[in-house]
Amino acid sequence: MDYADYNRRAWDRQVELGNEWTVPVSEEIIAAARDGVWQVVLTPKKRVPTSWFPSMKGLRILGLASGGGQQAAVFAAAGAHVTVLDNSPMQLEQDQLVARRDGLAITSVLGDMRDLSKFPPDSFDLIFNPCSVCFIPDIRRVFDQSYHALKRGGRLLCGFTNPAKFIFDEDKLTQKQFHVRHKLPYSDATHLNADEMDQLRTTHEPFMWSHSLEDLITGQIKAGFTIRDMYEDRDDKDPLAEYLPLYFATLSEKAL
Repeated sequence: MDYADYNRRAWDRQVELGNEWTVPVSEEIIAAARDGVWQVVLTPKKRVPTSWFPSMKGLRILGLASGGGQQAAVFAAAGAHVTVLDNSPMQLEQDQLVARRDGLAITSVLGDMRDLSKFPPDSFDLIFNPCSVCFIPDIRRVFDQSYHALKRGGRLLCGFTNPAKFIFDEDKLTQKQFHVRHKLPYSDATHLNADEMDQLRTTHEPFMWSHSLEDLITGQIKAGFTIRDMYEDRDDKDPLAEYLPLYFATLSEKAL
């Protein structure tokens, strides 16, 4: 199976179904961002510290796998020059919907987050990548490509899913039964049985993978980044949140 193609169609369908990460921000949020009052997320709940961002005015930002009419639109309203690369045409269209509605300039590019070759070196001051690497099987190339596309001193902001989340049986979790089922690294493609795979396709859910902490953290360092800060986050809608943080975010920097 071409998983990138499948996930493209799955996320297009998620837009139609109204997935929370596909719903554009309101006109009120855009108006506030124009006045300098704004917040965004890399993970489900906790807001990204404002200290992680340089001044927005004229900042060249790449929203990496960040379509949906949310963060990119806020950045554009705050004064940044924003490009969004996403695998889903309909997620990109959500950004353009806000751009048309509120008079914003957002460049949309259809593509795989593992291939930024269409952008010359030093194209961006900041790359913003909310939790999305769980939808690709390999992530080292994401960091290598991001390093190439950033200018010296540029920042990479990433949100990640805690790999521990993937060891539990998902169906039993909905009943608050914490049944350890899967070995890591996890992949829908290899860890689900035939009936579960059919159900995944029927509900138009994208395929997911876990990644080791070594790949998530050391992968950035080996690409050349220096990790400057991080925080953990919880999703109150997940039963596991009572016991451990299910997400974390990192701020990394390319050397000057």
